[in-house]
Formats: sequence, structure tokens, C-alpha cells
Amino acid sequence: MQVFMTVLLAILGIGALGFTILLWTTRVPPTVRATVTDDAALPKLEGHGVMLHGRILGNDSAPLAIVLHGGPGGDHCSLLALEGLTASHRVLFYDQRGAGLSERVTDGRLGIEDHIADLDTLIATHGGGAVVLIGHSWGAMLATAYLGHRPEAVARAVLIEPGFLDADGLAAFERRRAALSRTPRVIWAGLLAGFRARAIVGDVEAGRDSIVGTVVHAFANHPVNPYHCAGQPYDAPSWRFGSRVSDTFWRHPFAALGPISRGLTYTGPVLILAGGCNDWTGPSLQTAHAEMFPDAQLVTIPEAGHDTVWDQPKHTLRAIRTFLAASRFSDE
Repeated sequence: MQVFMTVLLAILGIGALGFTILLWTTRVPPTVRATVTDDAALPKLEGHGVMLHGRILGNDSAPLAIVLHGGPGGDHCSLLALEGLTASHRVLFYDQRGAGLSERVTDGRLGIEDHIADLDTLIATHGGGAVVLIGHSWGAMLATAYLGHRPEAVARAVLIEPGFLDADGLAAFERRRAALSRTPRVIWAGLLAGFRARAIVGDVEAGRDSIVGTVVHAFANHPVNPYHCAGQPYDAPSWRFGSRVSDTFWRHPFAALGPISRGLTYTGPVLILAGGCNDWTGPSLQTAHAEMFPDAQLVTIPEAGHDTVWDQPKHTLRAIRTFLAASRFSDE
């Protein structure tokens, strides 16, 4: 009995010491950026009943290209190299509702139809004719949904590594996503983020956004996740993750498949980009995606992972410029 109590006390002591060390090492909370709701200095655009963090660059008379970031829940920070398209287009960057530095809204206002309504508003306000949609990852899926919603409003589309475009693709994506999300590395990152978030200063979503954003980065940066080239980190930058919009989507991901599938009937020109080192959502999957559209071409960006704009901005811009120039020529 005495030996048992000695062992028990030793275990409790080690546990208490470990907990104390954990509290000490996570005592400094991360800084969470304020959204447009609390920071009046941020550039803003009006969505459909929501304030969006965003801006438009380029000549006022040029055709409009709208950039759609990944997630759901990411932001457009890693896509800013697309400013290089301003020689021929106005480029509209924005963080989607509930994501990045845009206004946070309730779960009931975070469906794919709400994102489509924001695009309707942005195009009606700033379009001045058919626009170009440039989407990355989830943003490419949203762009595809919009192609089915208002095909006449889109002159051409650039889809950078959409994760899935049909039910089979979603099932395959979810199996791999779930397996990576349950690894000790990702779970530990979430545990540490939870402790660090206990003293975060900010709005009511700040702590949750910090925790989920940390977990998502750990998932993307996992050594066996081919979102990045072998031996390189996934280092695409971001301002702030939108946890609620991400959680809302992943509770019912099949709800997005109807609008996305309608976009596959779009008959205009589509460019699909794949990262050359990505064997998950890279060339193999994007070859299959290109075959789903009536008029699509695939370009693989060498030495790039999932975020080709961040990994290889020059190669990515060259591919997009070539596509847009050829499309303009064929339209004339």
C-alpha cells in the first residue's frame, strides 16, 4: 500500500509539474488582428449586408478580376502577388464574410448562398461587365459555384487547386483530411493553442479563431501533407482565420455540392492550375477536374505546393496572364 501511494503521489507530482510548466510556457497570448468592425483604418468593401475587408487595385477603366481565397476561413494575404495582373485588369481582393479581417456573422449567414450573394453585390457594384474569377482551393470551389449561378457574369475563370468538385472528390478529400487532423502533431498544436488563447484580448471570436487557425496551420504544415514541397514548410502567410465559417462548412460540406456541380456546365474558358509537388490536390486531381468542364486547360506550376501564388508567384502570374491574353484575343 505504501509503495502504491508513493507511486501515485509521484505521478500526481509529475502531472502537476507538467501542468505548471504548460501554463508558464503558454502564458503569453498571441495577438489576434481586429476585423473591419473594430478597426476603422482597414480598407472595406460592401458585401450583401456585411462589411468585407478588401480593396480594388488597378485602372478604373480596366475589366475586373475578383480574387477568392481558400478556407473556408482563410484570407487573401498569401494571394497579394496577383496584384501583378493590374497591367490588364482591376484586381479586387477581399476576405470572405466571417473570415480574415472581414465582419463576423452568425452561423445562419455563412452558407454558400451567402458567399454567392456577396459576389453578386461586388460584381453589381464594381463589375461594369463580365468579370474574371480567380479562386484558390475553397475559393476555386466557390468560383465554380458562381459559374453555375450566373455564367453570363463571368468572362473566364482561373481555378487554383480546388479541393473537390463532386461527391466522390469530397469523400476522398475528407478521408485524408480527417486522418491528418487526428495526428498527435495536430492535436498537440491545438492543445497548446487552447492554453495560449486563455488571455487573448479582442472580440468574442478572437480566441476561437486563434485556436482553429493554429490547428489549420499545423494540418497544412504537417510533414506528410503535400500542401508544401518535400523538405519545405507550408509558410503561406495569413492575417486571421475565421473559425466559425470553417466549422459551419465542415458540419455540412455536402450542402455546397449542388451549387458547385451546376458550375461544371459553364461553357466559357477555364484555366486550372496545379502545384507540381502536390500529390493530393495537385496535377492528378486537377487533370480530372479539367475534364469536367467543356472548355478547360490545365497548367502545372513546377516547384509549387498547394498555394502556387505564394510558392511560385512569377510562374503563376505568367500562366494566368497567358490565359487571359489568349481569352481576350479569342473574344475579339
